[in-house]
Amino acid sequence: MKLTRLFLLALSASLFVSCSNDDSDGPKGVYDDGIFILNEGNSTDGGSVSFISGDLNTFTKDVYKTVNSSDFVGKYLQNIFFDGDKAYIIAGGSNVINVVDRYSFKLIAKIDTGLANPRYGVVKDGKAYVTNANTYPSYTDPEKNPNANIDDYVAVINLSTNTVESKIELKGTGNRIVLDNGKLYITEPNNSDKLLVVNITTKTVETVTIGSDADSIEEENGVLFILRKPYGAAGEIVKVKISDKSVSKIALPANLGNAGQLDIEGGKIYYTASSSVYVMNTTATTASTTPILTSPVGYLYGFAVNDNRIYLADGGDFKSSSKAYIYDLSGTLQKDLIVGVGPNGFYFND
Repeated sequence: MKLTRLFLLALSASLFVSCSNDDSDGPKGVYDDGIFILNEGNSTDGGSVSFISGDLNTFTKDVYKTVNSSDFVGKYLQNIFFDGDKAYIIAGGSNVINVVDRYSFKLIAKIDTGLANPRYGVVKDGKAYVTNANTYPSYTDPEKNPNANIDDYVAVINLSTNTVESKIELKGTGNRIVLDNGKLYITEPNNSDKLLVVNITTKTVETVTIGSDADSIEEENGVLFILRKPYGAAGEIVKVKISDKSVSKIALPANLGNAGQLDIEGGKIYYTASSSVYVMNTTATTASTTPILTSPVGYLYGFAVNDNRIYLADGGDFKSSSKAYIYDLSGTLQKDLIVGVGPNGFYFND
C-alpha cells in the first residue's frame, strides 16, 4: 500500500515537472517567434508596427493599434530594441519611447522626458543607450543654428525606472549605434567623416576617420562593417578592426547604383544598391557585382537578413501604405505584404 502511494506520488511529480517544462517551451505570447515591421509614418498620422509570424502565415498590419487602441504610438517611428521581455519603440518625432511587452505588445510605460529626436538604442546591464539627434540644421539659413551638427548626445536610460538619468555629449552627430565590450560605436551619416567611439564607463568620446556619409553598421568577430553611401558618388564598405582601430575599405562599383544598407548574417555581408541585393564573404577584399535578387522596390528603405531570409521594404510615398518583401537566400520571393506608411526596419522576436 505504501509502495503504491509512493509510486503514485512519484508519477504525479514526474507529470507535473514534464507539464511545467512543456509549458515553458511553448509560445510566450501572441507575438512570439515572428517579425515586427516598423513603419515610420508621417507627421499627420504617426507611425505603426506590423507583424508577420515566423511561418509567414499570420499577418497584422497595425499590431500596436490592435492591442493599444486608445494610445498614439507617435510620429516618425525610428527603431525598436529589446531587453528581456520588453520591446522599446522609439518615436523620434514625438520624443517618446514606448515600452511594451514584446510578446503581447501591451503598453507598459512611456519614456517621454530627456529625449530630443531620439534615433537608435542598445542595452547593457539594465541601462539603454539611445542616440539623440537634438536640433537639426537649417538648410535655407545655415547660420541660424550653427551648432546643430555637434549638439547630439546619448541618453542613458535606467530601465528599472524608465527615466533618463544622464547624457553623454557627443560633440558630433549621433545616429546608428552598436555596442561591443563596453563601448558604443556610432555612425555620423551626413556631417562628418568620423566614427564616434563612446566609453560608457568613463563617458569619453574618441573618433576614427572612416569617410563621410556612413550609415549602416554591424559588428562581427571583432570587426565593424560600415556602409558609406555618399550622395552622387560610389559607396564603399569600411572595415574597422576594434582591437587597434585599423581601417580598410572595399569600393563598390559606381555602376551598381546608389548604395543603400548593409547587414551581416552567417559570416556573409549582404548589402543593397538601388533595388538589388548582393552578398560576399566577410573576408572578401573586393565587392560582389552580381546581385542575388533584384526587387520591385522603388525606394529601398528597410533591409535585414535573418534565419535564411532577406527582408526588403519600399519606403513608398510616405503618404499611403507601402509594401514589404520576404525572399529566401537564393532570391526567390516567399511573401509580399501591404504594411504601413514608410516601412524602415525589421525586428525579430525570437
